Amino acid sequence: MEFKHISVLLEETVNSLNIKPDGIYVDGTAGGAGHSTEIAKRLRGGILYALDQDPDAVAVATERLKDYPAKVITTNFKDMDTVLKKEGVTGVDGILLDLGVSSYQLDNGDRGFSYHKDAPLDMRMSKSGATAADLVNTLSHGELTRIFRDYGEERFAAKIASAIVNKREKEPILTTLQLADIIANAVPAAARRDGHPARKCFQALRICVNSELESLREVLDKAFHLLNKGGVLSIITFHSLEDRMVKQKFKEFCTGCTCPPDIPICVCGKTPEGELNFRKPVTASEEELELNPRSRSAKLRSVIKL
Repeated sequence: MEFKHISVLLEETVNSLNIKPDGIYVDGTAGGAGHSTEIAKRLRGGILYALDQDPDAVAVATERLKDYPAKVITTNFKDMDTVLKKEGVTGVDGILLDLGVSSYQLDNGDRGFSYHKDAPLDMRMSKSGATAADLVNTLSHGELTRIFRDYGEERFAAKIASAIVNKREKEPILTTLQLADIIANAVPAAARRDGHPARKCFQALRICVNSELESLREVLDKAFHLLNKGGVLSIITFHSLEDRMVKQKFKEFCTGCTCPPDIPICVCGKTPEGELNFRKPVTASEEELELNPRSRSAKLRSVIKL
């Protein structure tokens, strides 16, 4: 299957990085190399480091970037400081993180991300470690409830967890459609009319399998502090958990004095480390939504290091 992926907010994201031809840039989520290619095209004397943990994405990005000033590296973006240090890089001029699941990962049945296609219940971006099937068949009722509630914001988390535990006592849950049917039958009929009933639980399992929120939490400070003065960190999020984390961290970067308001003179000495590139997140235009409905939930936030 060809690695197809429509890069969301492509022009807006690349423009947000304010690319210098001789700069050093990092795409922490290379995917199909859509954003990476547009960044690399603008470089003359600079270099792009394109990172991804998915072996399929690495192979595709390597081929698509072979004629550009770019180097593709297999790694989770949370380790970007370590891999860049090995490359002799201690400061960069821009970093991009596109936190969405690629169209290839969703549409390739073998990867197990989609509740529309029957496939092994996998969901591993790196193709290593525990699968979604491992979690579904071994975690306790309480752990499953917490994952569906916290990572999927699923109202019926406990009911769904009960249905899963009851089903796996009879037979293991090994495929995507098997799990999707269990979820659909566990929620009230009214809930089934509000989008696919498995959507939130599949999101929650994917986040858990790939430690997505932990990786994002770990990388935010690392990425910002890798930036040179005037460097830009731009992040595209796709659900509220990610976006809330990015928004709060960017606010922290841009906050100065934290002294209590009743103290007339600042004694903390804290000054802002960054400033927002734009006040509100950038979202997809109507034209982009028509071409790519999956861009509907995308939000681009960007911060400049002072």
